[in-house]
Amino acid sequence: MSDKKETTTEPNSQGRIRQENKKRIMSAAEKVFAENGFRGSTTAAIADAAGLPKANIHYYFGTKEELYRAVVDDIVELWLSSFREITEDDDPASTLADYIRAKMELSRNRPEASRVFANELIRGAPRIKPYLSGDLKNWVESKSAILDKWVSDGKMAPVDSTRLIFHIWAMTQTWADFEVQWSCILGRQNGLEDADFEQATNSIITTILRNCGLLPLPERKPL
Repeated sequence: MSDKKETTTEPNSQGRIRQENKKRIMSAAEKVFAENGFRGSTTAAIADAAGLPKANIHYYFGTKEELYRAVVDDIVELWLSSFREITEDDDPASTLADYIRAKMELSRNRPEASRVFANELIRGAPRIKPYLSGDLKNWVESKSAILDKWVSDGKMAPVDSTRLIFHIWAMTQTWADFEVQWSCILGRQNGLEDADFEQATNSIITTILRNCGLLPLPERKPL
């Protein structure tokens, strides 16, 4: 019986080790790509950051190009899944607010992810342009269609739904992409604090919801 137990648990153990190693490599690669860009990054540097032999990088991912694409795919999937499956029956205000909070959490907890994606776009998206004009475009159009339905049903003010999604991306990801700039402006010598992200989140939610007619404008005090 002991031999049988070993043969059934060994594959599970190997599978767990494989997943753990891949996770370590992906996490290390995200940081190295964010800091050095694709061209400036090496598999040796990624292996060092992961604390694994360089051979492991090629064993699990083949080439640097394949690893980079895996990292970018993971980042995009993370962002898209943060905007949960919405329907025409959902409440626009709470849905948009939840999405903004989720995106800001990603900017706070995974800033390197945003920087990897931003660097790719700055360089003309040579490795993911087909994805941008294909799957991502389809995703945006599907979400925009629901926002447009909310507008036609009178649930929110008329807005350009596609650009609204872009604006949410820009307003949330700037806290990751330009964290150094924000830290300097806000006088944070040791980086941004949790309170900074909370205040920024509330400010973005207020701006977006007011633009969509989902929050009343503040009353003007008489002169």
